Amino acid sequence: MAEEIFHWLALSLVPGVGSTLLRRLLDRFNTPEAVFKAPEKELLAIEGLGEKVAQEIRRGPQEKAVKKELSRLREVGGRLITFKDEEYPRRLKDIYDPPALLYIRGGLRREDELAVAIVGSRKTTPYGRWFTEKIGRDLARNKVTIVSGMARGIDSLAHWGAISGGGRTIAVLGCGVDVIYPSENRKLFAEIIDHGAVLSEFRMGSAPEGGHFPRRNRIISGLSIGVVVVQASEKSGSLITAGYALEQGREVFAVPGNVGAEGSRGTHRLIKEGAKLVESSDDILEEILPQWRREQEAAERPEARKLDLAEEERVLYELLGEVPLHIDAMIRESGFDPGKVSSLLLNLELKGLISQWPGKCFTKKL
Repeated sequence: MAEEIFHWLALSLVPGVGSTLLRRLLDRFNTPEAVFKAPEKELLAIEGLGEKVAQEIRRGPQEKAVKKELSRLREVGGRLITFKDEEYPRRLKDIYDPPALLYIRGGLRREDELAVAIVGSRKTTPYGRWFTEKIGRDLARNKVTIVSGMARGIDSLAHWGAISGGGRTIAVLGCGVDVIYPSENRKLFAEIIDHGAVLSEFRMGSAPEGGHFPRRNRIISGLSIGVVVVQASEKSGSLITAGYALEQGREVFAVPGNVGAEGSRGTHRLIKEGAKLVESSDDILEEILPQWRREQEAAERPEARKLDLAEEERVLYELLGEVPLHIDAMIRESGFDPGKVSSLLLNLELKGLISQWPGKCFTKKL
């Protein structure tokens, strides 16, 4: 396992190889070690991989850099989870662009699949602070894991609410897992590790750069059944998270605020556009718990192999569940070409086994 992690990390550290390209390489060559041994001609056949990146890969693993990264991670008690690991969060794996590697401090559990993200403004009102902690605490008492970004304001209060409710919470960072940002959250950082996990796709020591946070936001929504926006102006970053949630087929909830207040305009716009208005945790639970129960029931049903399916149809059918999955994710996971996937999906629809949703997303018909 240690050798496998070495090559996963080595490939991720190659200049020009991001999560999307890394997964394409693994779809073609199966293991990171095989990628480093692949002929340049075969590397260049990968979509989006140019000659410069191919040459970097052909140079082989940068052993010194990899060992340094692993050493820094071990020093803080962290570890790496790969996209292929069983521990990798199931919901996150289903999004369009899941990170190939996750740095983690703390631990993930199966029950964390019942998770709700709570996000909002860094500038809060007394009402916003009170409501965020209350909703986080109430959801935690109902065994819902709270996901957020550990930013100032609403994010931090959501984590504290979950902790005070005796529940679990996950922080997704826009920096390395050895960087505490904001610095005043040092105590919260330690508490989150004790009551859940701190996650990041960014390298050790990565600073909290502005461009990191939109990417961080897709992971926050990807881990969750739904996203609750508490206070947000019209240009709030939490609206980006809500946008990702819609793309990923997640529920979007919004907490109303004072009419005319700048910090309410973003949430009120979400409500006008169809987000569910939240007055208490019951408004969230009544939406997510039926879905969660259906997922658990579906997991206990006979496998697709007992249906009258061709082998290729079975591969796609078993990728699907209750949460809408984008066709690109099925192409990536199955290894089939786009035309083949489209044809197989049509066959499954005609057999009444799957449903198509807006944006080329699909679910099993339960």
